[in-house]
Amino acid sequence: MPYTTYLVEKGASHSFVAEAKPPTVTMPRIKALMTGSLPGFVDVVRNLNSPALLEDSVIRQAKTAGKRIIFYGDETWVKLFPKHFAEYDGTTSFFVSDYTEVDNNVTRHLDKVLKRGDWDMLILHYLGLDHIGHISGPNSPLIGHKLSEMDSVLMKIHTSLQSKERETPLPNLLVLCGDHGMSETGSHGASSMEEVNTPLILISSAFERKPGDIRHPKHVQQTDVAATLAIALGLPIPKDSVGSLLFPVVEGRPMREQLRFLHLNTVQLSKLLQENVPSYEKDPGFEQFKMSERLHGNWIRLYLEEKHSEVLFNLGSKVLRQYLAALKTLSLSLSTQVAQYDMYSMMVGTVVVLEVLTLLLLSVPQALHRKAELEVPLSSPGFSLLFYLVILVLSAVHVIVCTSAESSCYFCGLSWLAAGGVMVLASALLCVIVSVLTNVLVGGNTSRKNPVHPSSRWSELDLLILLGTAGHVLSLGASSFVEEEHQTWYFLVNTLCLALSQETYRNYFLGDDSEPPCGLHVEQGLDGATPAWQDGSACDALERDKGHRSPSPSQVLRGHKKWMVLASPWLILACCRLLRSLNQTGVQWAHRPDLGHWLTSSDHKAELSVLAAISLLVVFVLVQRGCSSVSKAALALGLLGVYCYRAAIGSVQFPWRPDSQDISKGIIEARFVYIFVLGILFTGTKDLLKSQVIAADFKLKTVGLWEIHSGLVLLAALLFRPHNLPVLAFSLLIQTLMTKFIWKPLRHDAAEITVMHYWFGQAFFYFQGNSNNIATVDISAGFVGLDTYVEIPAVLLTAFGTYAGPVLWASHLVYFLSSETRSSSALSHACFCYALICSIPVSTYIVLVTSLRYHLFIWSVFSPKLLYEGMHLLITAAVCVFFTAMDQTRLTQS
Repeated sequence: MPYTTYLVEKGASHSFVAEAKPPTVTMPRIKALMTGSLPGFVDVVRNLNSPALLEDSVIRQAKTAGKRIIFYGDETWVKLFPKHFAEYDGTTSFFVSDYTEVDNNVTRHLDKVLKRGDWDMLILHYLGLDHIGHISGPNSPLIGHKLSEMDSVLMKIHTSLQSKERETPLPNLLVLCGDHGMSETGSHGASSMEEVNTPLILISSAFERKPGDIRHPKHVQQTDVAATLAIALGLPIPKDSVGSLLFPVVEGRPMREQLRFLHLNTVQLSKLLQENVPSYEKDPGFEQFKMSERLHGNWIRLYLEEKHSEVLFNLGSKVLRQYLAALKTLSLSLSTQVAQYDMYSMMVGTVVVLEVLTLLLLSVPQALHRKAELEVPLSSPGFSLLFYLVILVLSAVHVIVCTSAESSCYFCGLSWLAAGGVMVLASALLCVIVSVLTNVLVGGNTSRKNPVHPSSRWSELDLLILLGTAGHVLSLGASSFVEEEHQTWYFLVNTLCLALSQETYRNYFLGDDSEPPCGLHVEQGLDGATPAWQDGSACDALERDKGHRSPSPSQVLRGHKKWMVLASPWLILACCRLLRSLNQTGVQWAHRPDLGHWLTSSDHKAELSVLAAISLLVVFVLVQRGCSSVSKAALALGLLGVYCYRAAIGSVQFPWRPDSQDISKGIIEARFVYIFVLGILFTGTKDLLKSQVIAADFKLKTVGLWEIHSGLVLLAALLFRPHNLPVLAFSLLIQTLMTKFIWKPLRHDAAEITVMHYWFGQAFFYFQGNSNNIATVDISAGFVGLDTYVEIPAVLLTAFGTYAGPVLWASHLVYFLSSETRSSSALSHACFCYALICSIPVSTYIVLVTSLRYHLFIWSVFSPKLLYEGMHLLITAAVCVFFTAMDQTRLTQS
C-alpha cells in the first residue's frame, strides 16, 4: 500500500493502533466504533442477524443534526441503523467465498458519489480482505492483490477530497480503520494480539505536519473513535461512550478550543459514571475531573484578563494534562464498571438447569438398571399443593422484581404466557425432584428387590471415568485450563489408552477368572467371529450355573488377532500423538509452528496433495466395508469429488497439472459431492424405515445405520480443509481398532463404551484445530458449494464442520450399540449416560460463569467457552433424539 504508507509517514495524518475488545466480530466492533460503548458477548450471536441498534451513536446524532449520510458495503450497518442513510447499498457479509464482487459492489458507486456534493458523511465497508482471510489465511497470495486494490481506492477518495477542498471553507476528514484484526489462521473473534490490534489512520489537511516530523503510532482504544468523530463533526458525544478524545487530532487548535473539547468529553464521562457507579464521588477519575474544572475556570478568568502571557500558557498546559489524566482514569474506570448483568434472568436460567441436572443425578440408579426404565412422577397427587404454592411464590417474586427493576430485564420483557410457562416448568421440576428424592430416601425398595450382584465392583476403568469427569469439571473454574482445555482431553484420552492396555494385558497374561458383571457385556462366540451381548436377565442363570461362564479373551482369540488386541491401545496412542502435532490450538502455544502450517504453505502443495489423496483413500477403505454396493459406488465418487473440489479452489493439485492457475469457487464440484451425500443418507434412512416394517431383518437396520454414518463421513470430508483430512482418517481408524480389538473382547458395558465415545469425540474436536476461542471457527465450511448466502444451510454446515468429531463418534456409538448388541436396554443406557456426561460440565460451568462474571477474563476466556457449551448442548440434544428414535425402533421390533 504505497500511497497509504506515504500518507502515514509524510502526509497530513495521524496514525494509531486501536485496540478492539473481544468479541472481535463485525457487529460488536461497528457498535463500539459508532457508540463508544463496550458490547456484550451475546453480540456474537446477534452478529448472525443484527437487530436495530437502540443506543445513542454518532450516526443517530448526525441524522438528528440533519446531516446526509451515504453508505455502501457490509449490510450489518443497514441492519444496525435502519432509516438513517439517505442512500445505501448493502452487501452480504457472511458469504466468505466471495472476495471480488463484494468489493466491486462498493467501488462501482465511488466515481458517481465523489463527484456529487450532496452528502456530509460517506461510509464504505469493504469485506474482501476479511473473506480472503477466512478462506485461505493471512499468508495467501490474494492478500497482496487486495491490499493494492484498497490502496488505489484510498488514493481515489483522498485526491477527490483534496480537489474539492478549494471550494469549501472547512477541511475534510478521511478515516481509514479496521473493525477487527486477523489471527494466524485468518479468522477472528478472540483476543489475540493479531485480532485486537487494528489500524486507525485519520487524514485531513487540518493536520499540519512539518518536513521531517516523524510520528510513531500510539496505542488507543477503538471506543475512542466515537468521541473523536462526534467532536470533529460538532455533534454531542454518544451518552454511553466510554472512549476519550484522540488528543493529537485537536492538538493544532487554539488552547481555548482544546480545553473546550476535553471538557465536553470529561463531562460526558462523569455523567455516565454517576449513572452506573453509586459511589462515584470517591472515584479517582471523578476527583480529577472536578480538579480539572476548577483549574479550567481559573484559566478562563486569566484568559479574559490577559490573552497572551507565559503564565496563561503554563496554566493551560497544566489544565490539559489534568484533563487528559482525568479522561484516562474515567475511561478505564467505566470500561471495568459499566458492564450490567441481568441477574434475575441469569438466576432463573441457572435454577432450571440445576433442577434438570439434579433430576438426572437422582435418576442414575433407575436409568442404569438393566430394564433402563425411567419413571418421572409428573402427576403425583401428594405434591400438587406444593406445585401450586411454588408457582404462586415464583409469580409474586416475578412481579416484585419486574416492577422494581431499574434496568432492562430479558425475563421481565417476555409475555406473561412465556414467563408463566418457565415458572410452571421450574415448579414441576422441583416437585418431581422432591418426589424422586422421597422415593430414594424413604422407599428403599429398589435396592432390596434388586440386590447388587456379588461380583459387581468398580473396575479401574470405572474409576478413571469417574475421576476424569470430575477433574475436567473442576478444571473449568480456572481460566488457563479453559484456554488450554485440549490438553485436558488429550491427557484423558492418553490415560484411557494406558488403562485399556493394562486391562488387556491383565486379561491375556494373568487371566481374569472373575465373573462378568451383571448388565451388558460382550460375549465372543467360540469362533471369535460372532458377537453376542448378554443382558442382565442372564445374571440369575449365571448364579444357578457357574459352568456357563463366558470364555475369557485369552481363550477366544489366537494368533495375530491376539497380538492385535494387545497392540491396539498403543496404536491408538500413537495416532493421538501424531494428531496432536497436526494443529496447535489453545492460546499459550497456538503461535508455534505445526504440521498443519507446514502443509498449508504454498511451498508444500505437492505434499499436501499426496497426504489428502492418501487420507481420502483410507477413508474409503474403512467406510465401504459396511455399505451396500450402491453406497460404495456413491462413496467412491463422492470422495473423488472432494479432491476435485479442493483442486478447483487451488488447495491441492492434480499430478498432471501441477502448476494450474485455474482457480474457481468449486461450486459445481461441491454440489456434485452433496448429491452423493444426500443419496447415501437417503439410502440409509430408507433401510432404517424398511427394518421397522420387516422386524426380522436385523441386518437391514445395521446397514442403514452404517450408511447414515458413511454419509456424515463424506460430508465431513467435503467440509474439512485438506490438511485436516488425516484427522478424519485417523478417527475412522481408531473407531475400527476399538470396535474389533477392545470393546468386543474386553466385555465393556454400554455406559463405559458411551463415555469412551464421548471422550474421543471431545478429543477429536480439538484435533481438528478447534479451541474455546471464537477465532478457530472455520466459517468458510458454511459456504462450500453455495454461490450466495443462505442462512440456514450456512449455519448448519458451519456447526457440523466445527463439531464433526463429536457428531461422528456419536453416530458410530448408535451404530455399534444397535448392531453389535442384542440387549433391549443398551441404547437407553447410552442415551442417559450421554446426556448426563454432557450436562454435568455445562451445568457446573453456568454456575461458575455466573459467579465469575466480574473476573478479568470473563469476556476473553469464559464467555466464548459458554457459547461453545451452548452449541454443544444443542448437538447433544440432537444426538439424544437420534438415540431415542433408534431405541423406539428396537422396542417396536421386539
